[in-house]
Amino acid sequence: MSNFKVISFSHQHFSLEKLALLHVSEDAQSSFLGALKINFGFDELMLLSTCNRVEFFVCTEAEINKTTVSKLLSFINSHIDESTLDLLSNGVEIFEGEKAVKHVFEVASSLKSLVVGEREIITQVRKAYEFCNTLGLTGDFIRMVVKHTIETAKDVFTNTEIAKNPVSVVSLAYRQLRDLGIKNEARIVMIGSGETNTTMANYLQKHKYANFTVFNRTFANAEKLALKIGAKFYGLEELNNFSNGFDVLITCTGSTGAIVNTKNYAQLLNGDKNKKVIIDLALPADVEKEVLENNNIHYINISSLKEQAAKNLSLRHSEVSKCSAIINSKLEEFKSLYNERKIELAFGEIPKQVKAIKDLAVNEVFLKEINSLDDKGKAVLDKVLSYVEKKYNAVAMKTAKDVLLNKEQE
Repeated sequence: MSNFKVISFSHQHFSLEKLALLHVSEDAQSSFLGALKINFGFDELMLLSTCNRVEFFVCTEAEINKTTVSKLLSFINSHIDESTLDLLSNGVEIFEGEKAVKHVFEVASSLKSLVVGEREIITQVRKAYEFCNTLGLTGDFIRMVVKHTIETAKDVFTNTEIAKNPVSVVSLAYRQLRDLGIKNEARIVMIGSGETNTTMANYLQKHKYANFTVFNRTFANAEKLALKIGAKFYGLEELNNFSNGFDVLITCTGSTGAIVNTKNYAQLLNGDKNKKVIIDLALPADVEKEVLENNNIHYINISSLKEQAAKNLSLRHSEVSKCSAIINSKLEEFKSLYNERKIELAFGEIPKQVKAIKDLAVNEVFLKEINSLDDKGKAVLDKVLSYVEKKYNAVAMKTAKDVLLNKEQE
């Protein structure tokens, strides 16, 4: 197990901009990872690359130190400047042996995620393994680690409440919208096409909402989001003339003043008296107070969502000790499985050797005596030898495992 090592660059020590320097496109990974394995002499290799971490799982007898990491970084991205190279080399985390296995368990269980409790990391680990395995980069040990990692993460998410409540503002806003029973054909107006509204649009599209209209100050950005979600799109100045009606208004801009005021809101309503939903994710708010005071609105704003997100995150963190207990238990389980696997591999040649001895005895040493037997006698002898061969192999394996387990208990 001491040969298993993890080289970890994550959000815990680096900005997302710095981590972006280490990302390799999936198209390029096929040739890159094979070359990486050969150049550094790794016995096994797996890359886990997400938006907030880049990690290399390797099996090697060689020491992994900061010099190795510096060479690795230059291999990944030859354009990294010296100061950034020093920053990354000094901030890297290197885990070895049992600590490396535990680290992988914690990563897949989301305890080291940017948002604790996010389940997506399990899928990311599994897909990363399947990709590297298809390329022939992984071997028996990483296979065992990943298999037990997935089992551990599932156990954590099933038997704790680490992922019970959403913690991102957008996911909370979507959940509130869903709980209001808004139908899929609802008319949704989006003001702003930045990261927040884009994420919200992805949530809505994923859940089969399709009737979107996008307004944005920069027309090209409105078009970019609109093309992703199949929406109509306009420049922000057209908001004052829009009269097609809406059911849900979602707004998030960088404006320092209100975007939605009494005048253009009346235009947006176009005489409609039904209660509307407004999700205002901007700071400061995009919706004028008078609009909220004088109209029939279910208002969801960023302040209330952030308060709920903080409460949910606090609840998640209270589950960490339970998760750690599961991970520690699974780590002990893995160590036993690994030791058993070592015996299986070490004893893998014994059945072949026993069979060779049997064949030598039958075909050379006792050939004359066996040939003196009739067909029935030969058949009985063959059954006896096969039985002894099978039982011997089983007893040898069991004895070795028992000796190992007794040694562990002592």
